[in-house]
Amino acid sequence: MASATVTKKLREEATCPICLDLMSEPVTINCGHNYCRRCIVDLIESQTSYTSSRGTFHCPQCRKPFKSDHLRPNKQLGNIIETIKETDNERLCEKHGEQLHLFCEDDGQLICWRCERSPQHRGHVTALAEDACQGYKEQLKGAVRRLNIILFKYMQLKQDTTQKISSWEEKIKHEKERIHSEFTNLHTFLHQEEELHMCRLEKERVQKLSSLQGNVAHLDNRVQELRNHIQELDKKCQDSPQNLLQDIKDTLSRNSAINLEKPEDVSLKVHTVCNVSALYFSVRKVLKCYQDNVTLDPVTAHQDLCLYHNPTTVTSFGSLSTFETPRQFSAFPCILGHEHFTSGRHYFEVDVRKGTKWSVGVCLENVPWDIDIERQPQSGFWVIRMAKDKGNLVLTYPPITHPLMDQPQIVGITLDCDAGIISFYNATTGSHIYTFPKASFSHALRPYFEVHPFSSLSLIYSNE
Repeated sequence: MASATVTKKLREEATCPICLDLMSEPVTINCGHNYCRRCIVDLIESQTSYTSSRGTFHCPQCRKPFKSDHLRPNKQLGNIIETIKETDNERLCEKHGEQLHLFCEDDGQLICWRCERSPQHRGHVTALAEDACQGYKEQLKGAVRRLNIILFKYMQLKQDTTQKISSWEEKIKHEKERIHSEFTNLHTFLHQEEELHMCRLEKERVQKLSSLQGNVAHLDNRVQELRNHIQELDKKCQDSPQNLLQDIKDTLSRNSAINLEKPEDVSLKVHTVCNVSALYFSVRKVLKCYQDNVTLDPVTAHQDLCLYHNPTTVTSFGSLSTFETPRQFSAFPCILGHEHFTSGRHYFEVDVRKGTKWSVGVCLENVPWDIDIERQPQSGFWVIRMAKDKGNLVLTYPPITHPLMDQPQIVGITLDCDAGIISFYNATTGSHIYTFPKASFSHALRPYFEVHPFSSLSLIYSNE
């Protein structure tokens, strides 16, 4: 019994995990597991048809990688297998002591010739063990191949799911950064609005306080004059009849001319009003308080751009004109606004719905006109560019791709010259797009518009 147990354990170790039969030409892979040479080669060929990897495969048992050219023959295991086969050939029926040469299909067990003739197996379908083995071996091999394919597909699904997890985490990370950026800009914007309204309120306080203090000073003067006059009259009443009656008519006349003179009324109504809650729901309305009605400067227009006598719309159809001016851009298709910004806060809007590829923003008035340079802050440009077929690009250094939830139809540009802040908004939704790092400006800034072929941009005027 102990010998049978040892033989069983040896047979299990010598059985190929793929074909489930004693190994033929056993080979060892990197992880130490053993397989039939033919079985592992078939597995490599099947995995090659399902994966794009070259030369690297995974062990069916432990999934560790191995190279197809690292198959090492295991001669010691081969010798053990030969010994097991010899032992198998000598296996005898426990009941009759005969060799087990037959296989009963009905009962699925090895039997000897005497078992076949016994009442237990009479009428059953039997076959030589070697013949039955080949058929079942092919079925088992087919089942192993099918399961390996399913296993590989499960591994692929796991890999795809892992990639989705990574993609999802990255997406949430970007969304958190976007929300944080928008709230940071909103906080900055609200802080600036608070300072502005506080400054206006303080100015109104000083102006009205000055008027009220002036009224107090005027009243003090009138009170002192009246006291002097009353004192004069009291003294005259105490004087002799001759002195009392001296110029009495003039004295009474002057007294009757004295009336109450009220100072100019100063209203205590506060004219500096700020509805703080409204700022949260109407960013565009607040921004429009600083809107400039920007117009295009045709003198700066590239020769491919056309204004059609309209100072607010520019179109590019390519090589429309040979007209040249000394201040005309020649290196890239752009045009500047007439306005020069040197201080204060400014805001303007651009309709980009008919633009397939465009750039908008501001630039220094002294940027090169005839040299093709990178439009970035280091060169004097603070602009964003969008190509509808390639996504959105924020021009910084180096350029970074900036995906947007919604493609803007109207872009709002805010400029605070004193604070050195340039921001871009989706004016339709009021959402923040991008704010450049704080900068200082060596020259005046001008609105900048770059229009590529078959696109057009329009400036939007304030109705106020």
